[in-house]
Amino acid sequence: MATLREVKKRIRTVISTRRITKAMEMVAAAKLRRAQQRVEQAKPYALKLDEMLSHLAAGSTTEIAHPYFEERPVRNRTLVVIASDRGLCGSFNSNMLRMTDRWIKEHQDVPLELVVVGKRARDYYRRRNGNIIQYYGDWGGVIDYGRAREIASWFTGRFVKGETDEINLAFTRFISLVKYRPGVEKYLPVPRPGHGGSEAHVSDYIFEPTSEQIYSQLMPSYANTKMITALLESFASEHGSRMIAMGNATRNAGEMTNSLTLEYNKARQAQITKELLEVVSGAEALAG
Repeated sequence: MATLREVKKRIRTVISTRRITKAMEMVAAAKLRRAQQRVEQAKPYALKLDEMLSHLAAGSTTEIAHPYFEERPVRNRTLVVIASDRGLCGSFNSNMLRMTDRWIKEHQDVPLELVVVGKRARDYYRRRNGNIIQYYGDWGGVIDYGRAREIASWFTGRFVKGETDEINLAFTRFISLVKYRPGVEKYLPVPRPGHGGSEAHVSDYIFEPTSEQIYSQLMPSYANTKMITALLESFASEHGSRMIAMGNATRNAGEMTNSLTLEYNKARQAQITKELLEVVSGAEALAG
């Protein structure tokens, strides 16, 4: 059985740990609020871009020609895995990497190259000898828009040059403060928007310059927005997972403190009772 000194030391340790986890929970909550605002600001822009592309396709009388739409036989596939740089965020990274492993097993028909975002993904696939061709780390859970645009430019350049035939993004989609869903979404080639617009809908558009020229201006913005949105949703999910994990850790530390305090009080009471019995026994012995 642990001595009183050992129990007291454990209580102090748990209390100290609880202060740390509580602070981390509060920091994660503050970062989550900012990340959630960025996601909410980026989503309408991305949806509007999708709507504009669909309207342009519906209003165009010819087939849209742009390198980002080029579908060719897949001889080389690229998967971008977005995880976190830091741990202590619950099952965020494990769920992401487990889902990615399943996707990789289902797409072994052609060579696969990995681009990893976040130290956790890099360490995971480095231990498994994954074909990592590029690594982007040290984000700290905060979006760098200039860096995200550089990454998107690098991807689109590889696709246009034919160095890869398909690029997919594996990231955690932010649904709500307590709900996140990892998944894989095709990045390039961009699915061609449908041409099923009604005549009344099509007649509302007069293209100046041509729709193809407008596409050439829109598509780089579309690629940047897609990459930025994936990073924003992943970072928001990371902060949400960390806030929940640290909240659970804080609550568990509080329960453990109460349990250890009760154990300490019981042990202290037993010790006092033992000392009293010794005093009484000694007094009776002297009296006898």
